[in-house]
Amino acid sequence: MFLLNISVSAQHNLQHQSFVPATFSSISAAQDSIETYPDPKKVLKRSLFIPGWGQVTNKQIWKVPIVYGLLGGLAYYSVYLHKSYHDYRAAYYNSVYGAEGDYKFGPTPSFIPDNASTDLLRQNRNFYRNRRDLVYVFIGLSYALNAIDAYVFAHLRSFDVSDDLSLKATLKPSMLAANQYQPMPSISLSITF
Repeated sequence: MFLLNISVSAQHNLQHQSFVPATFSSISAAQDSIETYPDPKKVLKRSLFIPGWGQVTNKQIWKVPIVYGLLGGLAYYSVYLHKSYHDYRAAYYNSVYGAEGDYKFGPTPSFIPDNASTDLLRQNRNFYRNRRDLVYVFIGLSYALNAIDAYVFAHLRSFDVSDDLSLKATLKPSMLAANQYQPMPSISLSITF
């Protein structure tokens, strides 16, 4: 029927209704009101390139200070631990090899007493080195968490989370056509979103 362009009607008393808008302006207005969502892969690449850029693309600007606060705080703490590690490394090396005049890592800092035991200096050196390395791992995890957050939110952004969401389940008896001659009684479950 579509190829022959024949008009066919099933009911004679139906009024003709048009489903096509009358003007093109209403079509463009409808297209302008549709919100477009960013590509999740593009958001992930942006967030890996510059931390927080993916959140800005997802229109979650309020997360950017959290991202930079976390990364900046961890970076500041790692610098503190790195300096403390260098101080105790120099003090330990000087307590073991300093009598020979070898100050390979520089002089012993003034806040470390000269009569400190080498075991205590070695323990402090190892503590600051291990803690610094752990903070480096946390910086990497925070960077990855920033990118994962942006990527997941870009995927979930189109989901409807309005207050109108509801679920209605209905159970009712019905007849199931088991074969041509005998219908079987059954229960139907109908779920409406």
